[in-house]
This record gives sequence, C-alpha cells and structure tokens, in this order.
Amino acid sequence: MHPRVFAALGADLVTNDVVAVIELVKNSYDAFAENAWVRFRRDAKRGEYLEIEDDGQGMTKAIIDDVWCLVATPFKENNPVAQSGNKLRRVAGEKGLGRLAMARLGSQLQLITKSSEDAAYEVTVDWSDIASESDISACYARRRKYADGLPFVESETGTVLRIYDLKSIWDEGKIADLEDNLARLISPFAPEDDFKIFLNGPGQLTTGAVRIESPEFLSRPKYLIKGKVDKKGNVESQYKYSPIREGKGRTRKLKLGWQQIYDNERDESKKSRFDAKNAHCGPFSFEIRAWDIAQEDTQELSERFDLKKAQIRPTIRAHKGVSVYRDRILVLPKSENARDWLGLDLRRVSWTGPRLSTNQIVGYVAISAENNPSIVDTSDREGLVSSREVVEFEEILKAIVELLENERDVDRVKRERETPLGDLFASLNAEDMVAEMISLAEQGVEVSEAVPILQAFSSQLDKARNAIQERFVYYSRLATVGTIAQMLVHEIRNRTISFGSFLNFVDKRYGSTEDKNFQLEYRSADNSVNALERLADTFSPLASRTFRRRLRDSWLEDRIRECLELQAAEIKRKRIRVHVPDSKTRVAVDPGELDAILLNLITNAAYWLTQVPEDKRDIDFRIAALDGGKRVRIWVHDSGPGIEEEEVNRVFLPGVTHKPGGIGMGLTVASELVAQYNGQMIAKYPGTKSGASFAFDLPVKK
Repeated sequence: MHPRVFAALGADLVTNDVVAVIELVKNSYDAFAENAWVRFRRDAKRGEYLEIEDDGQGMTKAIIDDVWCLVATPFKENNPVAQSGNKLRRVAGEKGLGRLAMARLGSQLQLITKSSEDAAYEVTVDWSDIASESDISACYARRRKYADGLPFVESETGTVLRIYDLKSIWDEGKIADLEDNLARLISPFAPEDDFKIFLNGPGQLTTGAVRIESPEFLSRPKYLIKGKVDKKGNVESQYKYSPIREGKGRTRKLKLGWQQIYDNERDESKKSRFDAKNAHCGPFSFEIRAWDIAQEDTQELSERFDLKKAQIRPTIRAHKGVSVYRDRILVLPKSENARDWLGLDLRRVSWTGPRLSTNQIVGYVAISAENNPSIVDTSDREGLVSSREVVEFEEILKAIVELLENERDVDRVKRERETPLGDLFASLNAEDMVAEMISLAEQGVEVSEAVPILQAFSSQLDKARNAIQERFVYYSRLATVGTIAQMLVHEIRNRTISFGSFLNFVDKRYGSTEDKNFQLEYRSADNSVNALERLADTFSPLASRTFRRRLRDSWLEDRIRECLELQAAEIKRKRIRVHVPDSKTRVAVDPGELDAILLNLITNAAYWLTQVPEDKRDIDFRIAALDGGKRVRIWVHDSGPGIEEEEVNRVFLPGVTHKPGGIGMGLTVASELVAQYNGQMIAKYPGTKSGASFAFDLPVKK
C-alpha cells in the first residue's frame, strides 16, 4: 500500500481531534491503567505538544514489534480481556486502528514505554516522512532501548505518548470540549475510581492536573428511568421524579414487553426484520436522566446546586443524548455530530409537547461484547453497523425514552393537556418548495435536481395525512365532531389547492421530461394530494350540522363480536382468550360510536396483555341490567398488569398515557362518547381478573 494511507486513515477514520485523543486514552484503559494524564506542554525547541501518560502495564519489545507496529492488528480481538493480578478488564478497542489517531493530531511521535517484564523502550515515528515516501518499504518506526530516567510520575510501568508539531490549535473552547467528552468516556456503571483521567490544558501545568468529573447535579436529575432489558427484549424499569425545589416526589415501576414494542412499530420495513415474539440484540442495562430547561427551571437548578445559571444548559448539552458503553467504555456517540444517533430530535418535531430533546437528557446504556456481540460500532466511531439486532436495540431505547416522557408528562404542570389540532397542519405548507422550484427553474437546472424536492414533498404529504387520520380516529363522533370535521375539511382543502398549484407549476416546467425517476416521484406526489382530497370527502358528512345521535341503534353483543373480528389477527397472534355473553341486548347507540368505545378498550387490553404469560391472557365481557332495565352496564375485564390505584381517577384525562408513542386520548374520547348518552365510564381497582377492569353504561332501546 502507498505510505499516504497512514495519514489518510488517521484523518478519515477519526472524525475530529477530540475523538482522536479519546481513542488514545482508551488505549491507556486497555493497558489496565488506573490513571491517565492528558497534558498540553511546551518545548523550547519544538513548541507546544500533547502528552498522554498512563500507569498501565506498558509494552514489551515483542508487543511493540509484533502488535503496536502492525496496522489493524487482531491482538485485542484475540485477547479481549486484560488481567492485572486478580483483576480482569474487558478491552475497549478491537480494530487495531486507534494508534493512527496520532497521525491526525501531529506529525511527530515519541513513545516511551516500560513493562514489568522488559526494559524501557522508546519508539519514534515521523508521519510526515512516511507520507512523503513513495514505497512502504522505506517507512520505519524507530525503536531503541530507553536509557534515560523514566518519565512516569507515579509508577514504574506505563506508557507516555508525546505528539509534536500539532496540526491544529487547542484553544479554550476546544479544551473545554475535550474535558466534557473525557468526562463521558467512563461509564457511570463502572466502579468508582476504576479509571481516573486528569487534564492539564495549555498554561495549566503550574496549577496541577484537574481530575475529569461530571458536575454533581447531573447525578441528581429531576426525572429518571433506569432498569434492565432481558435477552428477549422485555423491559423492567423504575421511574423516579425528584422535584428540584419543592413538591412531592414519586416512583413507579414500569414494564414493557418486546411484543408491545413490536406492536407500536409503524415502519413496516423495520417491522418485517423483527421477530414478533423476541428481540435478539441481547440484554443490557440503562439509566436515562432528564431535566426541564426553561428559564425558571435553570434558575431552580442554579439555586439548588450553587451554580451559575448560565452553566446549566451548556453542562447538560455537553453530556447530552444517550451514550452507549461497552464493557464500561464509551462506544457511541464520540462527537457532537452523532449525539442524536437515536433520532430523538427529529421525532420531537412532529409532536413537541411532552417529547424530550437530546438537549434535555443524559442517558447511559451498558452493553458488553459477550452479551451483545452484534452491536458493533463503525470504523469511524460515529455509529453502529446496521443489523437486525442494532435496529431492535434502537427501537427498545426509543420506547424507554417514551416511557420516561409519559411519566414526566404526568409530573409536569401542564397548561394544556392536548396539542392543538391546528398544529397538525403546520407542516402542510408548499411555499418554501415552490420558491425553491422557481429558483431552480430560473437557474435552468436539470430535471434530476428537482427529484429530491418532489420526494421530500411527497413524504411530507404522506406523513401529514397519516397524522390527521390517526388523530381523527381519536376524536371520532365527539360532541364537537361537527366543528372538528369542519376544521379538518377546511384545512385540508385549503392546503390541497396550494399543493395543486405547486404540482401544476412542476408539470408545466418539467412535465415533458422522459426522466422515469422524475415521473415516478411526480405521480407519487399527485397521488398523495388526491389521497388528502379523498380524506376530506370522508370527513364531509360528519361536518354537516344535520348529524343527529340516536337515529340508529345497535345489538350490543353483535358489535362486540364485530370489533373482536376486526382485531382477530392480533388476538390470535397473542393467543388471547375472549369471552362474550350469549345474551341479546339492543342499545340506543349509533353503531359507529359504540365501535369507537369498544375498539379502544379491546386494543388497550390486547396491548397490555403481552406483559403476562400466554396461558394467562384473557378478556372477559360482562353485561348487567341497570335502572330497572332502562340502561345496561358493560364490563370489560382483562388479566394484564392492571392499573395502579393512584391512576384510576386519572386514566380518562386527556394526555395521560403509559404507552410508548401514545397521545393519551383514547380513553378520553371513549368516556366522552359514553357521556353523550348520559352514561359514565369508570375504572376499577383492583381489577376483577387481576388486570384492568373498565365499565360503561348505555341506554337500552325501548
């Protein structure tokens, strides 16, 4: 290979200088060091240089020659565990490329190392000389016995790296970034003092090394969820709410089965890769902390922990996101660009209310090479290698974040329990795309450059339509259904007029093209507009002021069976047993409204029943006469995990949900529909079959 490959690998595989230093400190950890010192020094002749020292096991001559000098060595892969006395430590690096990080940082390297089994050695490498050669046979790392006094501060073994001719300036901001990232390197799950890191920035040598530690308030979050995921993908966790200033704290045990996560997944391309019964990513533990960061919240934190208010947000931001640790060492994310590797900020755009951004959370996930062999980081240290197991891992973590969001939402003071319907239409705006297309047309660009705009446009329409459809189901036949339907129809038709104009412009400008990709995307966008228009047509009858209740009645048991039939595939897959009475009860309730009530209770029961063994999954309908036969009460019992006592009076409030991805409107809508028939929906604690028990009453048809 050409000698330039060393410089190229150093620059390309390590995304920035901070990540490069972290990779070198990880090598100290792998050498079973208890301490690592990162220092920026100055030499009278050679100027500023970077020094990384550790008190680890050091290297023998054989290790230098046969391992350190071998690029992409399998040594750590073949020797995954380091040992010192009776202690074992799983090594963090396996690719054998981390040392090339030095080529990114500076042109000259001096390495001094001493093991207990051999003499001290010095290795020097000139990366610039290597890169300038034309043949690899002319490239050398020079190794010699080191006869001078050992440079180690606190031990007789270890390694010192000195990198000269630094390629970039380490200013105050960059040093602060390094400090923040070094603080994240060691997992909080690791034993205290297992591995300590010290930092001396430029000009700090006289003031002593600063130990890298996280601020106290990061270990005392306002909202916390922690627990374990078993080898099948089932989550057991505990949520804890700890008010900063005043108020009553709260704890709650939370469970989430893999089947529930599977059921919630709406991306069919992902879902098709999953096993409906079990995940395969392996067991892991987690702890995710969250804060509110509005002005009054940062003021509370400032006063409680004696910090400057201006420090709060930057400190959380420095540690933000969900970090993954393999065998106690940081795997992901390594740089700022990868902090939102789970896509939490993107999903928050679609529903900003209770959802957390990466700037509000500091999460830790502990995996191991033994238990999670398929969760592998990419060579550039910026992501995970795509696989079924990695996708499962990501979906489980997203579901855990959603559990945290649901509980946090319960403990927050909310001015509104519901996202305004008008917000659903915020993304239905074609103005920016029209302006961009006009600009492209004026520049005379090729038709192929318009395809991405059409793709984004079509995707935006589809997402908006799905969101509107989903929300409308929740509001189906409410007392205000006429007003809601009118607004939906009005908004959709206003937007489709705008979209139609946009598509007409595109057709006139590029319609004659034979570009098949363009034609495909145009038809997709046109179909999306037509689908929105058909959706408006569906809502139109409900928008009529002539809609009246009680014009139709229903046979209750038949409607129950009909709704169960709609969920038959789900019930069969989950092996749920269902009992419906053989009675015949005629109720003065519109079939559509009765179905909305029943489907909500059936789907909720089926969802939560996955938390109990298959042989204990039951749904039982019971019907009893009330008020001398004028009304009837319907009970729906299940054998799932049930509702906690303090939740019984809250489950019907808008926005209250414990389902990841839920919006907390299902039971609200169902209870309001019952109320329209002068009835009441109730929840019973404890449930009749040890799970949840809901009841509602309806008028009997005279």
